[in-house]
Formats: sequence, structure tokens, C-alpha cells
Amino acid sequence: MKLRVFNRQGRLVGPVEVAHVSKTDAEWRKQLTPEQFQIARGKGTERAFCGTLLDNRRPGIYACVCCALPLFTSESKFHSGTGWPSFYQPVAPENVSTHEDRSFGMKRVEILCSRCDAHLGHVFDDGPPPSGLRYCVNSESLTFTDLAEAASLADPVAESIPADPPGP
Repeated sequence: MKLRVFNRQGRLVGPVEVAHVSKTDAEWRKQLTPEQFQIARGKGTERAFCGTLLDNRRPGIYACVCCALPLFTSESKFHSGTGWPSFYQPVAPENVSTHEDRSFGMKRVEILCSRCDAHLGHVFDDGPPPSGLRYCVNSESLTFTDLAEAASLADPVAESIPADPPGP
């Protein structure tokens, strides 16, 4: 699959070919907290207005808690009043996949990390411009990295892309 990742300069590059991340439940349980596992791997939902990233206003990158794929930026985050971190677009369309969710007698669109299939939340069509979408995401499905530290998210596959030429 081709996704966008960060390079060592802290820039989003790609799309580049990346491998799908697949682990057993036992492996995920070793890596994640019980809450993260229940939400990201078990398709759970954290309680509204309780997520640690809901009121985060710092500039930065929101990545998958399971595989560190960049998913959203603070630039697309907005206050939706719903009780969950909300974004009007992903960092790159290919980094977030969707799946029809008919659980609990509802018809919704589930959003997943494209690299590891972690459950992120749901997307709704009641968001602000420019997309009109609201990606409603569980804090437990995300990690946050300050923008100044974006290079720490560098993915080894980004090494296959030539570095930017030096400036003038």
C-alpha cells in the first residue's frame, strides 16, 4: 500500500510503499495500555469529554497509537462540541481508510488507520469547510507529537525518497 510518512527533516513525503502492520492480540496487548487496546483494537469508544487530546491546542501531529502512522494535524483540528477530538481532514487521504459500521443498530462510517487497521472513530458529514467532514477520533487511538518534534516521527521507508536539495 502507498501512504504518506514523515522524513528525517520532519516533512510529510510520499506516497511511499509501506507494509501492512499485523500483530496478534497478545502482541498488541504488550504494546498498548488496556484502554488503548480496547478502543484501537477492540473498536471501543472512550467516554465523551474525557479524552486526553480533546482540549490539546498545541501545533503538531496526531499519529496512530499502534503503528505511528501520521493521521491528522493540529491545522485541521476544530472544536466540534461533541466531546471527542475532531478534524475536518486527515494528514493525507490515503492514511485513513473507511468501513461501513452497522453496529448498535446504526449506520455509520468507521475510520481506521490504513497501515494497521486500528479503530480511530467515525467520520460524519456535519463538519466545517473546506471538507464538510468531521473525523471524530478517540484520544486513546492517537499519540501527539509537537510540530517542532515532527522529525521524531521519521519512518524508515521515507529514506527511499531523495532528500530536499539544500536551500540557497
